Amino acid sequence: MKRSLKSFSLFSLGATDGEIGKVKELYLDDESWQIRYWVVDTGDWLPKRKVLISVQSLLVPDWENGVFETSLSLDQIKNSPDIDTDKPVSRQQEVELNEHFSWQNYWFLPLTDAVRAALPSDAESNGEPGNPHLRSSDALTGYQIQASDGPIGQLVDFIIETDGWSITDFVVDMGTWLSSKKVLLPVRTVIEINWSSKDVSLALQVQEVKQAHPYDPGSAINNLGDGNFLDFYGRLIS
Repeated sequence: MKRSLKSFSLFSLGATDGEIGKVKELYLDDESWQIRYWVVDTGDWLPKRKVLISVQSLLVPDWENGVFETSLSLDQIKNSPDIDTDKPVSRQQEVELNEHFSWQNYWFLPLTDAVRAALPSDAESNGEPGNPHLRSSDALTGYQIQASDGPIGQLVDFIIETDGWSITDFVVDMGTWLSSKKVLLPVRTVIEINWSSKDVSLALQVQEVKQAHPYDPGSAINNLGDGNFLDFYGRLIS
């Protein structure tokens, strides 16, 4: 199922014995575009703290009530390593989280052909102690999108494939020069992310982007197989 990241802004994560907190953002791999963690605001029961919850812990989502159920207990969350989500997350911190929650180190998991093709040819490049490819969705939002022959617009949202928890497309607002038209641009066209200048370069030309279909969050995108559809926000379209 394809959903807009913005559609999850009111979702919560559930533990086996209560609510963990509200979804705030996510951490993704900027090479494979796999989602690695949800960042959760724990609210009053763990004041001023956000926690990282691996997608490995997610059970079947309760779409109707807006809850991502997990296999974790509140006690596990409370005693987990404290990670400053306002700073880049290092590989060592990920290892500590994995040891605490008994998660698998995803960098050792079998790779699909699509993910393997997205990785650099030099396998040693992923062996550094930090994890330079783990990025916050909040940090990326607002980046300028560049075509090969000029600027396109601003990154305003992400489209998520929930079946495999991956990012498939950027939602780009071209309003600076095309009347706030929003378009979907596939992440597979990304050739470079410049963190210092805060822009993303795509293997597309401006004219190709101008001809892209407008993004409509109310589009009938998810076929339920019974004559009904869901849009990018999970709303029913009959």
